[in-house]
Amino acid sequence: MRAKEVIMATIVQYCGKTLELDEDGYLQNIDIWDIKVAEELARMEGIEELTNEHWKLITAIRLYYERTGMSPRCRDILKETGFTKKDMYRLFPSGHLRGAYKLAGLPKPAGCN
Repeated sequence: MRAKEVIMATIVQYCGKTLELDEDGYLQNIDIWDIKVAEELARMEGIEELTNEHWKLITAIRLYYERTGMSPRCRDILKETGFTKKDMYRLFPSGHLRGAYKLAGLPKPAGCN
C-alpha cells in the first residue's frame, strides 16, 4: 500500500492579501489578482521588474482567459502578441508560458506537469 502524497500550499501575506499558492507556485484564487500581486509573484520567480513586454504578454493571457475560460496555447498567444518562443524564455525563464500564467494569476493548466 502506497502512502498518500501530501501536497502543501504556500501562504504569502502581501499588501493585506493572503496569497495561497499551489505546490508549483500558481495562485489558487484568481479573483485576488491585481498588478501588485503580479509584481510580488514576479519577485518570487526571480524577475525584479516587469517591463512593458512582460505586461503585453500578461495582459494578452488574462484577456484570452477572460474571453474563453481557458489558458491560451503557446502558439495562440505568440501569434496574438507577435512574440517568439525565444522572447518567452527570455522574459519568463522559469518556464516561458507557465511562468507567464503564474504572473497572470491563472490556474495551473490541465496536463501541465
